[in-house]
Amino acid sequence: MKREDINIRDPYVLVHNGRYYLYGTRSDTCWGEANGFDCYVGDGLEEFDGPIEIFHRPEGFFADRCYWAPECYQYGDAFYLVTTLASADRKKGIYILKADSPTGPFAVYSDCLTPADWTCIDGTLWVEDGTPWLLFSHSFEDVNGRDGDFCRMRLSADLIRPASEPETMFTAKDAPWAKPVPFAKAEFGIDGDVYFSDGPSVLQLQDGKLYMILSSWSRNGYAVGVAVSDSGSIEGPWRQQTEPLYPENGGHGMFFRDAEGKLIFLLHSPNDLYQERPVFWRVTLENGLLKLNGRAAS
Repeated sequence: MKREDINIRDPYVLVHNGRYYLYGTRSDTCWGEANGFDCYVGDGLEEFDGPIEIFHRPEGFFADRCYWAPECYQYGDAFYLVTTLASADRKKGIYILKADSPTGPFAVYSDCLTPADWTCIDGTLWVEDGTPWLLFSHSFEDVNGRDGDFCRMRLSADLIRPASEPETMFTAKDAPWAKPVPFAKAEFGIDGDVYFSDGPSVLQLQDGKLYMILSSWSRNGYAVGVAVSDSGSIEGPWRQQTEPLYPENGGHGMFFRDAEGKLIFLLHSPNDLYQERPVFWRVTLENGLLKLNGRAAS
């Protein structure tokens, strides 16, 4: 099927053996009952086979909602799906599923990796000097998370449990372009300014620095910005690009390199239910700033 016919949010691409494996949140079950994840497979970025269901909720499995933002990694000799899950009596948290192939079938591998009393979404994996880190978003809570935290936490070498306490790297509020969400009171019952954090994704570029894509609310709604670690380490310190990379009506981006090694920025746009599509952009690094450089095709 053509990529413009694929209706997913939170898109993620794994490039493996010259093929593109596209994952994402099913738009039609994003805000209600949910039970699985899919994968689309292509030799380029224009057309994909699928959907291939790679995980279906097992009988009796607790999670029945918030099947969000699956990201697939080859780590060692297996494939790991880092994702968000929740139920009526469990807050949103980050879990890992495991398979022998990028098209699954995946099985539940870890218990919840993030604190049970936190609302956490959008886990992403980063390996630095042999140490795996889980990065994730923590927001929409009245006491902790009002500023939209982006957090890091070491994982055990087998990815099955935390190896450190979570630490806040920075907040969405730190980004000059980010604004409080206008619906915090109506949807979450929280008074005052509330920022949300969403969709972290990290890549080290040719200048040795780490560049993290992050999403939050801006002047015209959902937007994507960039934070930079000049040290080249996930431990920072981090600084924010002043202007968003993608300013409105699209979000939850990620970086990957295509089969030719070119840098691609992927996000869903528009941010309207049942209309979300994966959109691919070329990206250039100019004087230390990431900039979009036209739609990508292959």
